[in-house]
Amino acid sequence: MGSRSNMIVLTVLYLTMIATFASSQVPSDCLYCICEVESNCRMPSPLCHEDGGSFSCGPYQIKLSYWQDALLRGGDLDGNWKTCSESFECSERAVQGYMARYATYSRIGHEPTCEDFARIHNGGPNGYRNQATVGYWNRVNACL
Repeated sequence: MGSRSNMIVLTVLYLTMIATFASSQVPSDCLYCICEVESNCRMPSPLCHEDGGSFSCGPYQIKLSYWQDALLRGGDLDGNWKTCSESFECSERAVQGYMARYATYSRIGHEPTCEDFARIHNGGPNGYRNQATVGYWNRVNACL
Protein backbone atom coordinates (compact mmCIF):
# COMPACT_ATOMS: atom_id res chain seq x y z
CA MET A 1 0.00 0.00 0.00
CA GLY A 2 2.81 2.45 0.86
CA SER A 3 4.36 2.02 -2.57
CA ARG A 4 1.04 2.70 -4.29
CA SER A 5 0.46 5.83 -2.17
CA ASN A 6 3.92 7.11 -3.06
CA MET A 7 3.21 6.53 -6.74
CA ILE A 8 -0.07 8.46 -6.52
CA VAL A 9 1.62 11.37 -4.74
CA LEU A 10 4.40 11.46 -7.34
CA THR A 11 1.88 11.35 -10.18
CA VAL A 12 -0.12 14.23 -8.69
CA LEU A 13 3.06 16.28 -8.20
CA TYR A 14 4.16 15.57 -11.76
CA LEU A 15 0.78 16.57 -13.22
CA THR A 16 0.75 19.73 -11.11
CA MET A 17 4.20 20.71 -12.42
CA ILE A 18 3.11 20.08 -16.01
CA ALA A 19 -0.09 22.10 -15.53
CA THR A 20 1.87 24.98 -14.01
CA PHE A 21 4.36 25.01 -16.88
CA ALA A 22 1.68 24.60 -19.55
CA SER A 23 -0.43 27.42 -18.15
CA SER A 24 2.58 29.73 -18.36
CA GLN A 25 3.19 29.18 -22.04
CA VAL A 26 2.96 32.36 -24.07
CA PRO A 27 0.56 31.78 -26.99
CA SER A 28 2.15 32.14 -30.42
CA ASP A 29 0.17 35.26 -31.37
CA CYS A 30 1.21 37.00 -28.15
CA LEU A 31 4.83 35.90 -28.56
CA TYR A 32 4.86 37.22 -32.13
CA CYS A 33 3.45 40.60 -31.07
CA ILE A 34 6.03 40.95 -28.29
CA CYS A 35 8.68 40.25 -30.93
CA GLU A 36 7.07 42.83 -33.26
CA VAL A 37 7.13 45.53 -30.59
CA GLU A 38 10.72 44.74 -29.59
CA SER A 39 12.34 44.52 -33.04
CA ASN A 40 9.72 44.35 -35.81
CA CYS A 41 10.47 40.65 -35.32
CA ARG A 42 13.77 40.99 -37.15
CA MET A 43 17.22 40.05 -35.99
CA PRO A 44 18.72 43.41 -35.03
CA SER A 45 22.06 44.56 -36.34
CA PRO A 46 23.99 45.06 -34.22
CA LEU A 47 22.61 42.21 -32.12
CA CYS A 48 22.72 44.17 -28.84
CA HIS A 49 22.21 47.77 -27.84
CA GLU A 50 22.52 49.66 -24.59
CA ASP A 51 19.17 50.00 -22.86
CA GLY A 52 18.99 51.66 -19.46
CA GLY A 53 22.51 50.86 -18.32
CA SER A 54 22.62 47.27 -19.60
CA PHE A 55 22.51 45.57 -22.97
CA SER A 56 19.42 44.09 -24.65
CA CYS A 57 19.97 41.55 -27.41
CA GLY A 58 18.15 39.77 -30.20
CA PRO A 59 14.63 39.95 -31.57
CA TYR A 60 13.09 39.92 -28.07
CA GLN A 61 15.66 42.38 -26.65
CA ILE A 62 16.70 40.00 -23.87
CA LYS A 63 18.99 41.23 -21.11
CA LEU A 64 21.58 39.01 -19.44
CA SER A 65 19.60 38.95 -16.16
CA TYR A 66 16.43 37.90 -18.05
CA TRP A 67 18.32 35.08 -19.77
CA GLN A 68 19.79 33.94 -16.43
CA ASP A 69 16.30 33.82 -14.89
CA ALA A 70 14.99 31.94 -17.94
CA LEU A 71 17.72 29.30 -17.51
CA LEU A 72 15.97 28.13 -14.35
CA ARG A 73 12.96 27.00 -16.43
CA GLY A 74 14.10 27.07 -20.04
CA GLY A 75 16.89 24.49 -20.22
CA ASP A 76 20.44 25.32 -21.25
CA LEU A 77 19.40 28.05 -23.73
CA ASP A 78 22.43 27.48 -25.95
CA GLY A 79 24.80 27.95 -23.01
CA ASN A 80 25.39 31.65 -23.63
CA TRP A 81 23.17 34.75 -23.52
CA LYS A 82 24.41 36.34 -26.75
CA THR A 83 24.49 33.03 -28.62
CA CYS A 84 20.90 32.39 -27.55
CA SER A 85 19.91 35.93 -28.58
CA GLU A 86 21.22 35.24 -32.11
CA SER A 87 18.56 32.55 -32.56
CA PHE A 88 14.82 33.15 -32.83
CA GLU A 89 14.16 29.64 -31.51
CA CYS A 90 16.40 30.01 -28.47
CA SER A 91 15.15 33.52 -27.77
CA GLU A 92 11.59 32.19 -27.77
CA ARG A 93 12.59 29.41 -25.37
CA ALA A 94 14.12 32.07 -23.12
CA VAL A 95 10.87 34.06 -23.11
CA GLN A 96 8.89 30.88 -22.38
CA GLY A 97 11.31 29.93 -19.59
CA TYR A 98 11.09 33.38 -18.04
CA MET A 99 7.30 33.25 -18.13
CA ALA A 100 7.27 29.74 -16.67
CA ARG A 101 9.08 31.23 -13.71
CA TYR A 102 7.22 34.52 -13.27
CA ALA A 103 3.85 34.37 -15.08
CA THR A 104 2.18 31.67 -13.02
CA TYR A 105 -1.22 31.45 -11.41
CA SER A 106 0.34 30.94 -8.00
CA ARG A 107 2.43 34.08 -8.39
CA ILE A 108 0.03 36.55 -10.03
CA GLY A 109 -3.27 35.22 -8.66
CA HIS A 110 -4.94 34.38 -11.98
CA GLU A 111 -4.28 32.54 -15.20
CA PRO A 112 -1.76 34.66 -17.09
CA THR A 113 -3.01 36.54 -20.13
CA CYS A 114 -1.12 38.05 -23.02
CA GLU A 115 -1.25 41.33 -21.13
CA ASP A 116 0.51 39.71 -18.16
CA PHE A 117 3.13 38.10 -20.41
CA ALA A 118 3.83 41.35 -22.26
CA ARG A 119 4.03 43.47 -19.14
CA ILE A 120 6.28 40.95 -17.35
CA HIS A 121 8.51 40.76 -20.43
CA ASN A 122 8.81 44.53 -20.46
CA GLY A 123 8.88 45.32 -16.75
CA GLY A 124 10.32 42.26 -15.07
CA PRO A 125 8.73 39.86 -12.58
CA ASN A 126 6.31 42.47 -11.22
CA GLY A 127 5.72 44.27 -14.52
CA TYR A 128 2.17 42.92 -14.69
CA ARG A 129 1.20 45.38 -11.95
CA ASN A 130 3.50 48.29 -12.83
CA GLN A 131 1.77 51.27 -14.48
CA ALA A 132 4.95 51.96 -16.46
CA THR A 133 4.28 48.84 -18.59
CA VAL A 134 0.76 49.81 -19.71
CA GLY A 135 2.02 51.69 -22.78
CA TYR A 136 4.08 48.66 -23.81
CA TRP A 137 1.02 46.43 -23.43
CA ASN A 138 -1.03 48.84 -25.56
CA ARG A 139 1.52 48.44 -28.38
CA VAL A 140 1.46 44.64 -28.08
CA ASN A 141 -2.34 44.64 -27.94
CA ALA A 142 -2.56 46.77 -31.10
CA CYS A 143 -0.67 43.99 -32.92
CA LEU A 144 -3.02 41.21 -31.80
